[in-house]
Amino acid sequence: MRAEPTRASPGSESGARDAPRSLDAADPLDRADPSDASAPSIARRLEALLMVADEPQSLVDLAAGVGAPVAAVRQAVESLVADFDGVDGTLRRGFELREVGGGWRFYVRDEHDPLVRDFVLTQNPSRLSQAALETLAVIAYKQPITRSSIAQIRAVNVDSVVRTLLGRGLVTESSTDPETGAITYETTDLLLTHLGINSLDELPLISPLLSDGSGGFDDAR
Repeated sequence: MRAEPTRASPGSESGARDAPRSLDAADPLDRADPSDASAPSIARRLEALLMVADEPQSLVDLAAGVGAPVAAVRQAVESLVADFDGVDGTLRRGFELREVGGGWRFYVRDEHDPLVRDFVLTQNPSRLSQAALETLAVIAYKQPITRSSIAQIRAVNVDSVVRTLLGRGLVTESSTDPETGAITYETTDLLLTHLGINSLDELPLISPLLSDGSGGFDDAR
C-alpha cells in the first residue's frame, strides 16, 4: 500500500513564500546583509555622527565612533548611499552621502544649491558679526586654509562662523589638504564685489596693524 505524501501544515507553505516579501518590506538597510542583525544599528549611528560632522570622516574614524569593525562600517556606508539615492533615482533624498578627500560627509544635492542658497540668505541678518568678520579676514589673508588652522589663529571654535560665511557665499570650499584630508577654504568673487576691489592683491598689508607684525599673516597681500 503506497504511503500518502506528507502534507504541509497549514500556513507553512505560505509562510515560506511570505518570507522574501517581509524582507523586502523591511528597512532598506536590512537588505544589505540580512544575516547581519547589527547592520541597521551601525548605519543609523553613522547617520547621527555624519549629521553633526563638519569635515569628511574616514572609515577608520567612523568605525571608532560607532565601535564597529571597518568592514562593517564600509558596508553600512554603502547601504546609506544606496538608501539616499533611492531606487533607480526615484524617491532619492535632497542630500547625499559623498566621499571627499578620503572621508564621508553629507552634502546638499547640486540641483538644490540655488534653493538652499536663497533660503540661507533670507534667513540670515544682512550684517556680519565681529567674529564672522575676523574669520573672513583670516581666510582672505591666509587662503587656502583649513578650519582647524583658522581656529588656531583665532583661538576659538569657528565651525558655525565658517558655515555662516559659506551660506553667504563669501567663502567656498576650494580643495583638501594633502596631508590631513581636511577641507580648505578661500574667498569668492562676491567678497571682492562687496569690498570694491578687483583682486586680493589690493587688500591692505596686515602687518602694520599688528603690534609685533606676527600672528600668522604675511605681507604678500
